Formats: sequence, C-alpha cells, structure tokens
Amino acid sequence: MNRDFDAIVVGSGIAGLSFALKIAEKGLTVAILTKKTRVDSNTNYAQGGIACVTSNTDDFESHLQDTLEAGDGLCREEVVREIVRDGPARINELIEQGLKFSQDESGKFDLGREGGHSQRRILHVKDMTGKAIEDALIRAVEKSPRIQMLEHFFVIDLLTSRKLGKCKEELENKVLGLYALDVHSRKVETFRAPVVVLSTGGASQVYLYTTNPDIATGDGVAIAYRAGVAVENMEFIQFHPTTLYSTTGERFLISEAVRGEGAVLRNLKGDTFMKKYHPQADLAPRDVVARAIDAEMKKSGAPHLWLDITGKEESFLKNRFPAIYTRCKQLGINIAKEYIPVVPAAHYACGGVITNIKAETSLKGLYACGEVSSTGLHGANRLASNSLLEAVVMAHRGAKAVQDYLSTTEADKVELPSWIDGGVHDSDEQVVLSHNWDELRRTMWDYVGIVRTTKRLERARTRILNLSREIQDYYWNFTVEPRLLELRNLIQVAELIVECALMRKESRGLHYTLDYPNRSEEKMDTQSRGSSD
Repeated sequence: MNRDFDAIVVGSGIAGLSFALKIAEKGLTVAILTKKTRVDSNTNYAQGGIACVTSNTDDFESHLQDTLEAGDGLCREEVVREIVRDGPARINELIEQGLKFSQDESGKFDLGREGGHSQRRILHVKDMTGKAIEDALIRAVEKSPRIQMLEHFFVIDLLTSRKLGKCKEELENKVLGLYALDVHSRKVETFRAPVVVLSTGGASQVYLYTTNPDIATGDGVAIAYRAGVAVENMEFIQFHPTTLYSTTGERFLISEAVRGEGAVLRNLKGDTFMKKYHPQADLAPRDVVARAIDAEMKKSGAPHLWLDITGKEESFLKNRFPAIYTRCKQLGINIAKEYIPVVPAAHYACGGVITNIKAETSLKGLYACGEVSSTGLHGANRLASNSLLEAVVMAHRGAKAVQDYLSTTEADKVELPSWIDGGVHDSDEQVVLSHNWDELRRTMWDYVGIVRTTKRLERARTRILNLSREIQDYYWNFTVEPRLLELRNLIQVAELIVECALMRKESRGLHYTLDYPNRSEEKMDTQSRGSSD
C-alpha cells in the first residue's frame, strides 16, 4: 500500500526544512524523510555563518564579485546575482522564525569576515550558527499541521514513470514516488508523491578525513544519478584548510571566522607563510589556503601546521568562539595562549545535481536544494558562508516552482508497486562492508585529494570499479540495510568525482592536477548523466 503526500522532502538540514515549510505554507501535505534523527544534518555543524549584504558599508556588487572571484571563472553570474539579491528577504524570514543573530554593543549585527570576502558580511550566532538555524526551523516544522517528520527512513531509489513503464520514451519522464527503508522495522515502504525534493547534504564521507558528520554519504546525488538525472562538476571537492589535528584521525572544524578575526597560519618553525601564496594572505579563498598548507606540509614532512589566534584576549575568544574554545580546552589547548595544530580535511561538494534557479532538475517533479545541488553559485570553489545563503534562497524559489508545477500537472494516482526483496537474507559477511568502506575512503584520500595527477586518478578509478562490482553483487543478494545503502551511494559518488576529474584537463579552483597545472581559456562544466533503469 502506498503512503500519499503532495511532496516528499529527503533530508532535514536547512535546505530541506526551509523547503518543507515553504511548501506547507502553500497548503500542500509534506513528508520529511530523514535517515537518522531530525537533527542529524550538515547544517548542525556549520560554525561560520551565512553570508548576506546587510550593512550600509557593503553592497550586492561587492558580494557578487567576491563570489565570482572565488569561483575561478565557473560561476553562473546571473545565478549569483539573483541569490545574492534575494538574501536579505530570506534573512528577515529566519529572524521572524525566532533566529537571533549575534549583535554588537550598538545592537547591530556583529558581522564576521571570512576568506575571500572583501567586507564583513557574515551573520552568525557565535560559532554555532548552523545549530541555531536548525533549532529555529525544527520548531517551526513541529508547529505545522501539514508536515510529517519521519525519522529513520532511508530513501533507496526514486520511482519514475519511465522506470515503471508508464510513459513512452518520447514522452516526458516524471517522478511518481520513492522506496524508503524503515530502519527500525527493516521493511521497505512505498511512498507516492508527484514532487520529491532532494536536500540530503554533502558527500565528504567519501574521504578518509572530513569535517562532515557520518550522514554525509552523497545519497541525493547517487539517487538522482540512478534516475537518469545529470550531475556536474563533481571534481570540485572543497577541503577546509583548518581542522583540528589529532593522531586518532578525528577532525573538528576550526572555523574560517577565526582567521577572519586575525588568526594567522604558521609552519612548525613558527613562521607565517601565506603572503607568498596570495595577496590576501590568511584570508585568501579556501582552495588557495588548502593547497598552501598541503604544500608546506609536504615540503617539511610535518604532520600538521599551526593556527595562531593568541593575539586576541581570552575573554573575546570564549565569547566569540565558545564551541571551538571549549573543544580545544578539553584537549589541553588554550587557544588564547597556545597555537592550534591544524590540517585540511574534505568539507564541501561544489558540484552536484544540476538545477536551474528554481531548484528544478531535468526530471519533472524532482527538485534539489542545498549542497546536493549544483546551481552555478559556487563555480569551481565555494566562497565561505555562501552555502547557507543558497539553501534558504533556493528553498524559497523552489517552493514557488513546486506550486506552479502542481497547478498545471495532474497527479498520477497509479498504485505504485511494493518493494520485492526476491527472498534475499541477512548477510553473514558484514566484513565486506567494513573493508570496502575503509578501502574506498583511503583510496579517495590518497589518489583524489588536494593535489592530483592523471595516474593517481586512473588508479583510483580501477579500485573504485572493483568495489562497485562487489557492492552491486552484495546489494542484490542480501537484505538492504543503512550501511550497505550508504556504501552503495558513496561508491557511486566516488565514481562521479573521478570521472569528472579525468574530464577536466586543467587546474581550476578546487581541482589541481600536476599534469595540467594551468587554467584553460575555455570554460567548461564536467557533466555526467545517469541512466534510469
């Protein structure tokens, strides 16, 4: 039996929650499916803030130019212009929902500055902005009678008219619903809806070291790709320059806002070095800073470098960066008196499912919003704190597009088929999942990292294809479970990252290859389209 809704939102971060609220405001019934709990999202880990023009010393043109420069020639200028322009109205809506941004003594926004920004324009809630936004949006969702939040539901695949043989090849394909695993009951349920919104966040768990939570396994990109939807620019993986170094491999983000407040990078001798890499020194765009740190570490063989914020008073650091101050103190580091050991780690996917400025994909009824999508805002390298801005703006625009779509499209009420497991059984070879998971992430870290070569990428491709064959066989022969579904998606994403990286015969933004160290005069987007089955 099908579970019916007007729209299904997959994911419960800022993009998904905002989209669901906007759709519900238009009188539609919405289900939010999240594979863990409602608060498990990348949004909760966003420290820095949300970039938006709110000061009379700032302007849209300045924000536009900073974004275009960071994007290294691949941003779509008209998209950047519209998202930047729409920002203030969406900020006001967040405030109306109860979000309280940090203020200075005069009562004005306490605007931060981060790498690549020419002005202070980062609205923040100390260093816990993402959590504050998430909390405000969840409170609003819980009050909405039209929204059902379904936790521990893992979406497996989309159901489309073409996949079910409900349309001829020449007719337009469209979304009909999806299959989702109820993690607690271990049963796969069928959901029917004419609209599905992918807002599943990023994919940086594909790397051995990452700032992302465990949930960031590229589910939305893989789901869309398997439904025949095009993705692009997957090679542009942003490595955050400064994560707390530990010998256990755990990574804790040290916000770029720390450098915005005056922190400087030092090598293990204590010398600063960023001025020789970029005129903006420690406030250069992230791709530049990450490559500089990688180069300095390789040059000296150092396991980490230092971030120095000791020039600030301890009282200021406790107030401005309470989470960072406390976490470092727990590890025996007083950041007001001691340098912080830092290394880069995988942080953000700038490519993803291709959408237009209305969050529409090439598949009718399928929308994508947030890190899972590629709108053209970020280009080859995301400007710091533009991601939360994109999420709220595109959720607003996408909800309007959903309303228009449903007003002109008759919902297909055909009964969707139930999931057939084919009599498979639980696996007695769980070691396959754990070994393949580790091998994939280490392969990506070693061969598809900050600095690449064609030979490294080809090695990675060979290993990933072997892993793909093994996991496909495992998928069809054993009962589905969250770890298997995540690994299936991660392997798909890894294939796409490597495929796109091999297509790009140049170094641009976050993609740097020793075989093609210069930027090409030709601007191209690397695209790959899946095949619906």
